[in-house]
Amino acid sequence: MTMSYASEVKKELTSIEVRDQNARAELMALIRMNGSLGLASQGMILKVQTESPVIARRIYTLMKQLYRIECTISVQRKMKLKKNNTYVVRLNSHTQEILEDLGILDGFQIQERVPMELLADDWMIRSYLRGAFLAGGSVNNPETSRYHLEIYSLYEEHNEMIAEMINRFGMNARTTSRRSGYIVYLKEAEKIADFLQLIGATNSMLEFENVRIVRDMRNSVNRLVNCENANMDKVVSASNRQLDNIRYIDSRVGLASLPDKLREIAETRLRHQEVSLKELGELLPSGPISKSGVNHRLRKLNNYADELRAE
Repeated sequence: MTMSYASEVKKELTSIEVRDQNARAELMALIRMNGSLGLASQGMILKVQTESPVIARRIYTLMKQLYRIECTISVQRKMKLKKNNTYVVRLNSHTQEILEDLGILDGFQIQERVPMELLADDWMIRSYLRGAFLAGGSVNNPETSRYHLEIYSLYEEHNEMIAEMINRFGMNARTTSRRSGYIVYLKEAEKIADFLQLIGATNSMLEFENVRIVRDMRNSVNRLVNCENANMDKVVSASNRQLDNIRYIDSRVGLASLPDKLREIAETRLRHQEVSLKELGELLPSGPISKSGVNHRLRKLNNYADELRAE
């Protein structure tokens, strides 16, 4: 099965090497957004769930790297109504200590806001946003859909914080409610590309930009072709009206009854029905006139034909 564009982005993100505070910031987002707490005989346990095996492996690796502690990965096979398997990273010991270090717990109280002192610089904020995208993000394939990137959060306050972090880099992120939660989203193609680069998905960003450039170029060509066709239709329509009016004048009063300049333009138009106004002006026996001059004389013929019809 072909991997979706969003899955390719996430796969690239999980291959980025991070250390120390940046690793901590990323893990903070992954656990805060996808984790759940429970109690067992040995004390507090943490479960972090994802439908992506590469993200589960990422959580496991970051946990081991930062805290040198054993955790496990298990898979829950998909049920009839669920598309994908669920991968569960489980931590059975030192749970409270780790969650306090990540700013998620304060004693036994869950911290609703991300402690900003744990996100002391731009690189840590980038890492947190990378973790947030891995945990709850999606982005449309630029080839087949409208441009759209979003990150889903359960809690409004956390959602607003993610928007603030993104907008720290000038990206015009917006927020809204979605089902039983909230999303922060980007709709501008350039901002989506900037965000992908910001969180480290450089190859995905380049692919996105290539597709966007080709797509925008194709749209521009289509607009030009449509505009050209519309202009041609207008020219043909105007030409047909001129010919109908000239023939009507001829049938009612004869072209010989017209003033010399109008008779000359009428007879020349009948002889050269397909040419443009500019070309028509160059074909007049008495000498060339400008396009506006041709247009002025033809407009007089049209008005005269309308007067004859009104009689």
